[in-house]
Amino acid sequence: MFAQMLAWQRSALKVASLAAEAQQVMAYRTLGMAGLWSVDPSENVRMVAEKSPALMQSWWSASRAVMGGAAPERVVLAWAGPLERKARSNRKRLAKRGPKTGFKS
Repeated sequence: MFAQMLAWQRSALKVASLAAEAQQVMAYRTLGMAGLWSVDPSENVRMVAEKSPALMQSWWSASRAVMGGAAPERVVLAWAGPLERKARSNRKRLAKRGPKTGFKS
């Protein structure tokens, strides 16, 4: 019973971590579009192009877990894992860039 509760807590934390990482990435990219954060000129294209592969990897991972008879919380972990890793790598990459300085009027 206790182990099952911990498994659900782990899966909930994984989804919460995914949400937090995604929010930070959206903030950096929005600031970049507004000209307040340094981003590569190709960031908007990258933002769109990365969605399909990340979602397919997530779907495939969750599907394999379901077909393998995994418990529901394991399926959630399998689904969220690839998305969280992608969001985390984006956040780290974008955070290194920093805010733009020296605005010209």
